[in-house]
Amino acid sequence: MAEAADFQGMTPSPARRWLRRAATLLAGAPLLAGALQLPAATPADATPGGAGPVDVALDSLSPGVPTDGDTLTVSGKVTNSGNQAVTDARVALRVGPVMNGRTAIDSVAKRADSTQGVEGTEIGGKYLKKFDKLSPGVPQDFKLSIPVKELDLGSEGVYQLGVSLTGRTAAQQYDQVLGMERTFLPWQPEAPAEKTKFTYLWPLISTSHLTAETGSDDQQTPVFSDDRLAEEIAPGGRLEQLLSRGKDLPVTWVVDPDLLASVDAMATKSYRVQNPEGGSPVPGRNQAVAKQWLNDLQKAVEDKKVVTLPFADPDLASLAHQGKSVAGSLSHLKPATDVAKKAVKSILHVEPTTDFAWPVDGAVDPSVVDVATSAGAHSVIARSDSLRETAGLAYTPTATRPIGGGTTAVVADARLSTAFQGDMTLAENSTLAVQQFLAQSQMINLQDPEKQRSIVVAPQRMPTASQAQAMATAVKALDADRWSESQDLVAAAKAKPDPGATTQVPGTASYPSALRKQELPKSAFEAIRTTNDTLDSFKVILSEPERVVTPFGRAIDRAMSTSWRGRAQEGEKYRSDVQRYLRSLTDQVKLIKKSEAKLSGRSATIPITVQNNLVQGVENLTLRLTSDKPTRLKIGDGPYDEQPIKVSGGHSQTVKFDTTANANGPVPVRAQLFTADGTPYGDPIPFDVNVTEVTPTVMLVIAGGVLLLVLAGFRMYTQRKAAARRAEAEGADEGTDEDGPEGESGTGSGETDPGQPSDPTPDTAPESTDPSGTGERVDR
Repeated sequence: MAEAADFQGMTPSPARRWLRRAATLLAGAPLLAGALQLPAATPADATPGGAGPVDVALDSLSPGVPTDGDTLTVSGKVTNSGNQAVTDARVALRVGPVMNGRTAIDSVAKRADSTQGVEGTEIGGKYLKKFDKLSPGVPQDFKLSIPVKELDLGSEGVYQLGVSLTGRTAAQQYDQVLGMERTFLPWQPEAPAEKTKFTYLWPLISTSHLTAETGSDDQQTPVFSDDRLAEEIAPGGRLEQLLSRGKDLPVTWVVDPDLLASVDAMATKSYRVQNPEGGSPVPGRNQAVAKQWLNDLQKAVEDKKVVTLPFADPDLASLAHQGKSVAGSLSHLKPATDVAKKAVKSILHVEPTTDFAWPVDGAVDPSVVDVATSAGAHSVIARSDSLRETAGLAYTPTATRPIGGGTTAVVADARLSTAFQGDMTLAENSTLAVQQFLAQSQMINLQDPEKQRSIVVAPQRMPTASQAQAMATAVKALDADRWSESQDLVAAAKAKPDPGATTQVPGTASYPSALRKQELPKSAFEAIRTTNDTLDSFKVILSEPERVVTPFGRAIDRAMSTSWRGRAQEGEKYRSDVQRYLRSLTDQVKLIKKSEAKLSGRSATIPITVQNNLVQGVENLTLRLTSDKPTRLKIGDGPYDEQPIKVSGGHSQTVKFDTTANANGPVPVRAQLFTADGTPYGDPIPFDVNVTEVTPTVMLVIAGGVLLLVLAGFRMYTQRKAAARRAEAEGADEGTDEDGPEGESGTGSGETDPGQPSDPTPDTAPESTDPSGTGERVDR
């Protein structure tokens, strides 16, 4: 009977003996027996799914892998979640049977809190924790310490370990298991013939925080989208916990250089943070925190293997499924890998390896593998729930698999890799996860104790602080001198492959649909291409292109980061912000708009002004002025003319174009900047040149006026000659001989000489100094 199994090894109570006799007597009356047993079969306080009315939480278990002479200590809480008080309650340990495989461990874990089919013998006596009464909703702490020898463990193996709460309720006045928590206890009294080699990846990866913006000064002050990175690296933060917990563990560090570069920017420069309320960025205040975290990391990775991902951890699967059809998308991987190696080496002072690609969750198909290896990686970190075993092996094979083309798949174990993906903030969840992880790892060794294998664990990319703590606890226990020994990822990739293991990469149809839904859309890669094209046309005109190419090149890498999965709106905003900011810089180099220009006469010059509001100078530009009607107005010797442009930062330059008019009236012209390869730069500036040519009538009037002036001058000349002759004839002795010339001369000095024309007013005003070009006249 199930009931008897639940209470194996205990003396039956009088009530229970009565129930047994009643059941025997009623065996011949099924209907009546069923009616009588119905209340007992479905207690009023029972919860669905087989869980009892009392919740048993196992908050700690130490040591996770005990040895002879150890004392096993478990602690936790029991909470009566029913509506009836529980009396005569006791908490006890139960050692269940040895697990016979990894699937059996999975099965037990799924019913961890079920009270159905309670296995194992209760360890009673002084090793019980008793409660006279458990009131509804009131948690009670318990702690049990039992010498390992009292557990009566036999041969090596994974034992089921239960923590049960037995008691009575008002409706059922007999002992019954009202709450249960199941976990596992690995037992290895002697070292195995062959130890399993374990590789645990320790990821230091974050979301993108650094924008493409830099200050307008020479220091190029970095600007962050927010200050959340400071929270992650501060004491108790997610990244600080990963660092402090992992520094003493035998793990392989997997880093995203974008994270290192971002923290380094915080530590070495006076960074700024975008103002969420708008306006100018505000000063960041966590430089000391960044310096401390970097210093601690540099010490932690000394003499350790460091694997670097391409800069910003690009989404390889999104590139394979969505980005390949967008020209130029794959070209970013190789530069991202190259700059990654340089960044890690310069910041951490270690030589990293770039030979590993890590698709999301280790999910692969042929296109993902092709993209993953396109930047030079020879090993792809896959996972066993993607590259599944099809050969029916009775054991978990070594992680390395040759998959063709000189590429090695390093297949991480799915069960171990996903062991800590849940909510680890509760001590109960963390304890159960650690014990299940240890149980699975030992079971791998027990599958074939004579065969040494190499196992890789690739956890989630961005573990929380509590997940990092649970992971560290498990790795520390795993490294005990039992069934395992640690090795780094580089060594794991060189391990001899198992000849019976699967090497066939699954087809594209096998790629998980849940992951495909999170991929970056094709539009994301189209936006990235637009930004890259804008950058390419902008950098060629700059005197210091690296000041722009570096921040925007890294921003483009961040735009295709894996971290945007599940954050589609944030990713789209980031990409549009990068493009918007780049356009705002390109617009700083522009032509000053002009209104109508007036051309008086048949030839003149037209001034065009180029303005550069950037900090640095621009060059390799050509300004072209084009006439839409060259038969009426020529620019230079033809329909257009062009001149080279070179403008210092914060200055403007005005160039002049010679023109020749053949007819009166307005003529449309266009000013346009071009780069050295003939690509238009910026928007063209159209305006009209209004030609006001001089007419024949005006010329006749002017000629007549000149003729009158000449005749008047000739008349004055003849009059003076005649007067001179008369004066000479009258003689010098006359009184008027001396005064006449003087009087005549004096009279002449007070008059305007009709033979001397006044200064004419020019018909063309000098060039306007108005930079806007409004009402500007051209130079003659």
